[in-house]
Amino acid sequence: MFYRENGQFKTSYLADQQIFPIAQDRWAIGLLLAAAFIGVPLLADEYMFRAILIPFVILSMAALGVNILVGYCGQISLGSGAFMAVGAYMAYNTFVRVEGMPMLVALLSGGFCAMLVGIFFGIPSLRVKGLYLAVATLAAQFFCDWAFARISWFTNDSSSGSVAVSGLSLLGWKIDEPAEKYLLCLGLTVVTALLAKNLVRSAIGREWMAIRDMDVAAAVIGIRPMYAKLSAFAVSSFIVGVAGGLWGFVHLGSWEPAAFSIDRSFQLLFIVIIGGLGSIMGAFFGAAFIVVLPIVLNQLLPALGDLVGLTVSTAMISHAEYMIFGALIVWFLIAEPHGLAKLWSVGKQKLRLWPFPH
Repeated sequence: MFYRENGQFKTSYLADQQIFPIAQDRWAIGLLLAAAFIGVPLLADEYMFRAILIPFVILSMAALGVNILVGYCGQISLGSGAFMAVGAYMAYNTFVRVEGMPMLVALLSGGFCAMLVGIFFGIPSLRVKGLYLAVATLAAQFFCDWAFARISWFTNDSSSGSVAVSGLSLLGWKIDEPAEKYLLCLGLTVVTALLAKNLVRSAIGREWMAIRDMDVAAAVIGIRPMYAKLSAFAVSSFIVGVAGGLWGFVHLGSWEPAAFSIDRSFQLLFIVIIGGLGSIMGAFFGAAFIVVLPIVLNQLLPALGDLVGLTVSTAMISHAEYMIFGALIVWFLIAEPHGLAKLWSVGKQKLRLWPFPH
């Protein structure tokens, strides 16, 4: 009743090819962006920014990159944490070694270096796929963990092995307060999501999906598997690298190689599985779920323990978090392989016909 396209006629190809062809979707996205850019900075407190909003926005950007590779091109990767580390460390070195280097240029240079590393470790995808490709990308994770921990040049010869950045600014805008950091991350993530959405709707996006669905048939009709796979690795690694730079510069401020361990790679993979493979919206759903669930468990489990007379330790909460994540992934793979984004799509479809039977 409230979600119908009746009377919304398209009179041009441009109108028919809009990202949001339904007027209700455009209004909803406009209101959501207005709330995110205007309402949230006015209402949220410092804890909300640091613990929930900034991690959610940055992980959403990283999940967009992973989803391009895994969801749209079908190339499984367990090296996303390594690409985040490359983006963070190369952005740091560009920022501190080049006098007067703008922060945005440093972040983009980190993404470019991550893109080169992603292309290099994506070369095995031309010969292997599935579990074997996952092992090949896992090698990137182990290699980068070793390099950033052992080669002192990456940490600017820091004796402790950790690095730190300060004095962030963008075009003369000092970025010190949590709200300012949130707005910076949100702006970059919205731009990235818009570019990613247009990219997957373009010719190269259709090539990625053809390779994902059946690579042999795609090659038969003239799609070059080498170009399609390596371009997916390049775009994915670039986005993940920029997200890694934001994670280090904005969220952490100071970090060491353990901040981008294999746990980060699995976390990003969980985000795209729970949110929905092959969905831009799914990256945001999955990131919200992964960020909010540990906070809910930290508050809920001790309260439940008090009700039944049990003492719930921090270690027990951490173990429960892993068990719940594992159970949810198994459930999503069996019951709803397309994740939360599919549930959202089904809900919209039902609203189009409500209240009539269907």
